[in-house]
Amino acid sequence: MRRLRTFATFTTLALVAGCQVGPDYVKPSTAVPETYKEAAPIAPVDAGVWNPARPADEAARSKWWEAFNDPTLNALEEQVTVSNQNLKVSQARFRQARAMVGVSRAAEFPLLTTVPGVTSINTSDNKPYPSTSHTTGDFTLPLDATYEVDLWGRIGRNVSSSGDEAQASAADLQTVTLSLHAELAIDYFNLRSADSQEKLLGDSVKAFADALQLTTNRANGGAAPDSDVAQAKTQLDTTRVQATDVMIQRAQYEHAIAALIGKTPAAFSLPPAPLTLHQPAIPAGLPSELLQRRPDVAAAERRVAEANEQIGIARAAYYPSLVLGSIVGFEGHNPSVWFNWPSLLWSVGATMTETLFDGGRRDSLSDAARANYDATVASYRQTTLGAFQQVEDDLSGLRILQQEAQQQDEAVASAQNSLQLFTNRYVGGRDTYLQVITAQTIALSNERNQTEILRRRMEASVQLIKALGGGWNLDSLPSLTDLEKSADAAPP
Repeated sequence: MRRLRTFATFTTLALVAGCQVGPDYVKPSTAVPETYKEAAPIAPVDAGVWNPARPADEAARSKWWEAFNDPTLNALEEQVTVSNQNLKVSQARFRQARAMVGVSRAAEFPLLTTVPGVTSINTSDNKPYPSTSHTTGDFTLPLDATYEVDLWGRIGRNVSSSGDEAQASAADLQTVTLSLHAELAIDYFNLRSADSQEKLLGDSVKAFADALQLTTNRANGGAAPDSDVAQAKTQLDTTRVQATDVMIQRAQYEHAIAALIGKTPAAFSLPPAPLTLHQPAIPAGLPSELLQRRPDVAAAERRVAEANEQIGIARAAYYPSLVLGSIVGFEGHNPSVWFNWPSLLWSVGATMTETLFDGGRRDSLSDAARANYDATVASYRQTTLGAFQQVEDDLSGLRILQQEAQQQDEAVASAQNSLQLFTNRYVGGRDTYLQVITAQTIALSNERNQTEILRRRMEASVQLIKALGGGWNLDSLPSLTDLEKSADAAPP
C-alpha cells in the first residue's frame, strides 16, 4: 500500500507539472483592400438576384445556380451532388481525415491489452544444474495497461493537428463541390450557346439558299451574271460548313456534362435549346468578407494552424516522456489452479524516457517543421491574393462585357439594316451581288458574336459566384467537437 501511495503521488505531480511547449497559434496577417478596384455598378438585365442567405437558410444558400431560373440546369446540378465521382473522392478524403481525429484522440486514454498464453517447455538433460522435472507448463492471463502522460502537450497538439487537417479537408470538399457545380454550369451554357449558334447558322443557311435561288432566277432571266450564282453558292456552302462544325463543340459539351453527372455519354443526351437566359445581379460585398466566404482560403488557413501544431510536436521531442504501466493477471502450471488467489500476479510502475543523443535528428525535425510553417503561411497569403484577383477579374469582365453587349446589339442592328439595303439595291440592279455577300458575312459575324458575348457573360457570372465562395461561409466549417461527433455517428 505504501508503494501504491508513492506511485499515485508521483503520477499526480507529473500530471500537474505537465505543460504545452511550442508557439501559440496566431492567424497570419494578409493584405485586404478596402474596396474592389473593379466594383463599378453592374446594372442587372432582369430581376434575378443572387444573395448570400441567412444562416438559417443553409440548404437554399448553396444552390446558387437557381438564380439563372433554368429547370434543366437545376436538375443537372442536383445530379452532380449525388453522382459525381470526383466529389465522392473528396467526400471519402474528408471522412478519412475526420477518422484520423479519433486516432489521435485515442492516445489520450490508457491502452489496455491482454496476451493469454499457454506454453510447454521441455528442458535438456544436458543443461547445467539439471532439475528433476524436464517438462513444465505455464498458463498466463495478463491484462496490461499503459498510459503516456502528456507532459509537454505532444498528444494534445497531435489531436489539434488532426482536427486542423480535418477542417482543411472539409473546406477542400466545399472547394471541389463549388468547382464541379460551376464547371457544369459553364459547360451547360456553352452547350446552349452552341445550340444558339447552330440555330443561327441554320436560319442563315435557309436565307442564303433563298438568296441563291434569287440569283439563279436573275441569271436565268439575263438580269445577273453567272458569277453572282457562284458567289451565292459559295456563301451557302461556307455557312453549311460552319453549321456542321458547331455540332462538334455541342457534342463535346454534352459528353462533358454526362461525365460530371456520373453517366456515360452514350446514356445521356440533351435536346437542343437556344441560350435565352439572362445574367443575374451578383453583389460582390466587401473585400474583408471574401476571406470568410472562400473555402480554399479557409483550407489554407487551417493548414497554417496544423503546421504550427507540428512545431510544438517537434519541440516536445526535446523533453522526456513519462509512461505509466501496470499488469494484473493470473499464472499457473495448469488450468485448474489458474484462478486461485495464489496465482494472482500484478505489477505497477512508471518509465521516464529521455533521448540523450540522436545525431541532430530532433534539430532537423524542428527546422523542417518551421520551414513547413513558413511555406504554409506563404501559401495562405498567395491564396488570398489569388482570391482577390479572381473577383477583380470577374467583376471587370462582367462590367466590360455588359458594355460590349450593348455595343454589339447596335452593331447587329446596323448590319441587318445594311444587308437589307444592299439586297434591295441588288434586286433593283444598282449594286453587284458582291455587296450583298459582304453584307451577309458582316451580319452573320455580328449575330454570332452577339451570341458569343451572351455566353461569355453567363460564364463570367458563374465565375464571379465561384470567386465569391458560392454562398459558403466560414461558420459552416465543422469544429473539433463536431468532427468527433460526426465520426462517432458515421457507419463503420
